[in-house]
Amino acid sequence: MELTAPEPIHSECRRFSGVLSLIGDKWAVMIVLTLIERPRRFNDIKRTIGGISQQMLARTLRALERDGMVTRTVHPTVPPQVEYALTVLGRSLAGPIRGLGDWANAHIGEIEASRSTFDKSRSVS
Repeated sequence: MELTAPEPIHSECRRFSGVLSLIGDKWAVMIVLTLIERPRRFNDIKRTIGGISQQMLARTLRALERDGMVTRTVHPTVPPQVEYALTVLGRSLAGPIRGLGDWANAHIGEIEASRSTFDKSRSVS
């Protein structure tokens, strides 16, 4: 039997990589989870998440808006108030993200124990 080289990654898989990198980003996940409850203003999101820089929050919100996950509404007040909310598409992502969070929560003890065992085995050598 003749062996052939494996096929390169299919072009359809490449199309998904950008989406997967966004939804695999910890800040994007945290923003989606924060917006599940209700629309929020920028500083409210920043305070709720904690640890995210203003620049990273702005960049991630922009990427989520570009992908149709988040809407940005500017209210005509002085000064203008900007509010972010999940779109229908963003809400459809919230379920799988919650599922992933539930899985992580259920297995964090096992993961931490495995990391500890691995790290100890590496430091002994």
